[in-house]
Amino acid sequence: MFSREGLLRPLTPGRRRSSRTLLTTLLLGFAPLAWAQGAAQLTVTTDQTVAYVNGVAAPFPAAPRLIGGRTLVPLRETAALLGQPVAEVGGQLQVGRLNVDPVRSAAFLAGAAQPSGSVADVGGVLYVPVRLLADALNANLSVGADGRTLTLSVLAQGVNPLAPQARFATDKTVYAPGERVVYTEYAFDPDGADLTARRWTGRQEVFFQPGTYTVTLQVTNSRGLQSAPFSRTLRVEGPAVDTPLTYALRYAEPGDRFPDPQIRSYPLAPTQPTFRENHPLIFSNSPEVPTQSGVLYQDSVSGRVRLLGYHLNGLKTGARLHILARNLEGRPVDLRTERQGETAPTRIETLLGQVTLLDYFASTGGPTLTLPPGETVPVYASPTLTPGTGVNVMQDLVASGRVELTFLMLEEGLPATAQVAQQLPYLPHDGKHQRGTFENAVRGLRVNLTSLPARLVIGDGQVDPAITGVDKLTGQPQRLAGNYGVRYHLEVYGAGGAAVAFSPRGGLYRGAMHVQDGPLAQTIKLPRTGNAIEPDQPVLLWRSQSDRLDLDLVPASGSNLPVSLIFYKTSGLGTGGYGGLFKPYQP
Repeated sequence: MFSREGLLRPLTPGRRRSSRTLLTTLLLGFAPLAWAQGAAQLTVTTDQTVAYVNGVAAPFPAAPRLIGGRTLVPLRETAALLGQPVAEVGGQLQVGRLNVDPVRSAAFLAGAAQPSGSVADVGGVLYVPVRLLADALNANLSVGADGRTLTLSVLAQGVNPLAPQARFATDKTVYAPGERVVYTEYAFDPDGADLTARRWTGRQEVFFQPGTYTVTLQVTNSRGLQSAPFSRTLRVEGPAVDTPLTYALRYAEPGDRFPDPQIRSYPLAPTQPTFRENHPLIFSNSPEVPTQSGVLYQDSVSGRVRLLGYHLNGLKTGARLHILARNLEGRPVDLRTERQGETAPTRIETLLGQVTLLDYFASTGGPTLTLPPGETVPVYASPTLTPGTGVNVMQDLVASGRVELTFLMLEEGLPATAQVAQQLPYLPHDGKHQRGTFENAVRGLRVNLTSLPARLVIGDGQVDPAITGVDKLTGQPQRLAGNYGVRYHLEVYGAGGAAVAFSPRGGLYRGAMHVQDGPLAQTIKLPRTGNAIEPDQPVLLWRSQSDRLDLDLVPASGSNLPVSLIFYKTSGLGTGGYGGLFKPYQP
């Protein structure tokens, strides 16, 4: 049974431009529309710029013309409306059994030359007699009583029986602006071969602007055979049911971006410090790009400590980053790795921070090393870094006594021993980046969502002050701009019916965050793909199921600070609170 899905809709004054745009797009590539699996019937009238396909009006700007006593139709445009492909073979156009040589204005039907005047160029549009085209397509041609109205009925072109077939449906054909489109794909292969590729054209999950839109699917199977394109046409009209923002709050997945230019106008969420066991951060990032082997940073600690190293290899040969621990006690000391994340080697700086954080949040602990008095052991060694590649490592260690921790960059071939470390120079600070020992590497905050939307600023140095410390190699005070390596533990209250999003305020950002929502625990990439860079394009993190959320965030190495967390109200969105029905089904 013939389906009208995918047909151009009848023109009305309010839709004339969008329908014409659709045909123009179609005719630019002269690709056939997938009207149906059966037949197409085209009715045209001489000198009229509207045609009818299966009874539905379509714009036809290249109108049929009466030339030399015969009715001629535009070849490519007519073939497109009938769903028939136009091929170019040896400089000739081929439609069905008809070949047209536009240079010589010659036509051939099944190889037989046609009379002079069978091809005409009218304003750059190629015309052929309608009866000749009907013969070429084995189509039925009927002429109306007025002699000016012609109807062509043609069967759909046969398909390769071995090729896959693209199919899909939508839950409706007319949508309101901002309404979700539910696609159900049911493409198949005749022999059950796997479909290895899908190419969508024009597909959007939602259309915010009124108009007529064509969506096309083409699939490829494991044998490399490609289906014919399959298209459906959707119309968008009427009052909007969602804005881009409210639509995202309904449907966006964690890690997705969405537009919100009002972020800076939202009030700051009320916060208060919470007591948590604190510990220092030992940070090695200067010189960020060492050009020789040497000691990058060194200090001694006891108890719990976080280590963060971020360096690029500026040597002319392969090198490795090492962290050595030396027991300063007169008794054995246990050194336990509670958590570790690492990225190396890579030339992409934003990867260094994001992969390290994802690794860190997924870590379940590491070995416990026992150091005899005065003994030195390695606690970390990077893979070999080729020149220009970098490493980022973050470790939480617990020492049962005082240990000296040393960051070393060693060219390939030098052993990471205490004797080698004692002979190497202390590399000078590069004047651009930080290194040092910083107290209070955990910042606990209680966030109270008394009204929404609201925002929380992290790493700006003003609303969220930078932690301070000392470069123990020089004695110089240090201010850790951006608070890289600081672990923010946020207890968010009043989160029921709220969504959390992330906005980069200082430039490109690529990181991760851990969410605890009642029994649910999840680490989220920020963003899910690529980089977050636009401050007015926040990234959705989570829709809360509980009244309390626990969020853990560490500013990512290689990314830019500050950032903001945005809290939005979502209660009521799922029941049409913004005018539209909530559509949870999306196969």
